[in-house]
Amino acid sequence: MEKYESKQQRINHPAALIFPVISRLDMLSPAMKDKVEDWQADEDSCSFKVKGFNVGLRIAERVENKHVKIVADGNGVPIDFTFWIQLHEVDAHDTRVRMVLHAELNMMMRMMIGGKIQSGLDQAVEGLATALNSFR
Repeated sequence: MEKYESKQQRINHPAALIFPVISRLDMLSPAMKDKVEDWQADEDSCSFKVKGFNVGLRIAERVENKHVKIVADGNGVPIDFTFWIQLHEVDAHDTRVRMVLHAELNMMMRMMIGGKIQSGLDQAVEGLATALNSFR
């Protein structure tokens, strides 16, 4: 299992304000609809199409104000993975967010997409932090 960690980003809100947003996949709908095809989501799961692949995800675990664990929902995802969105509250106006991905990749896949995964995680956490910092 390969581990990829995003850079840590700062969000200027308490974890209690951020957690309800990241712990519901349907809350991502406004951000995702124009980024992927056929986006559908409810509180615990989502499905979409990206580059011809059908992807299904579901929330496997929520630890309030700490993390959300997301896993593949069986169909369409060609690799086994677990994905976390982690929060660490430093103080009431400083919560750090990081994304961590554990993925089962063979050596060829690591060489082909490992750097893209890292870059994608860094971009995703930066986008998430930017969106969450705009909340008032």
